[in-house]
Amino acid sequence: MATYTATVVWARGDQPFTDGQYSRAHEISFDGGTVVPGSSSPHVVKLPLSREDAVDPEEMLVASLSTCHMLFVLDFARRAGFVVDSYIDQAEGVMGKDDRGKIAVTQVKLNPIIEWSGDKQPTPEEVRELHHKSHEACFIANSFRGDVAIAEGEAH
Repeated sequence: MATYTATVVWARGDQPFTDGQYSRAHEISFDGGTVVPGSSSPHVVKLPLSREDAVDPEEMLVASLSTCHMLFVLDFARRAGFVVDSYIDQAEGVMGKDDRGKIAVTQVKLNPIIEWSGDKQPTPEEVRELHHKSHEACFIANSFRGDVAIAEGEAH
């Protein structure tokens, strides 16, 4: 199997540490060279100790699940002879207590809007099947303990 890496770098600088009043801002580097500003969520650690303009772990989890699902939808659609022109998903994650009583991302709702073209257009049932197959195949969904819901209003 493959190995995936990300490098997370945080430095205290001249801030005190033991009082808890240090910045949670950091950088996340990926193997392709992309560097993303990271932070704790402002919902978890209030501003200014977090960065609102940086990606937080909860957002990365939601984006990862949405992206994995999309990539499988595109592949399964292609294999079925459908042509996808665009795919937009405004995915949402919900924090709450899980079945163990721990705070966790307990649900991710995918809200895909897919634009199709070509002579062969999928029926609503075929779109649902594409999403079902994609959810079953998605590596991230298979790693996630919470629920994944997929909205029905996805075809244009």
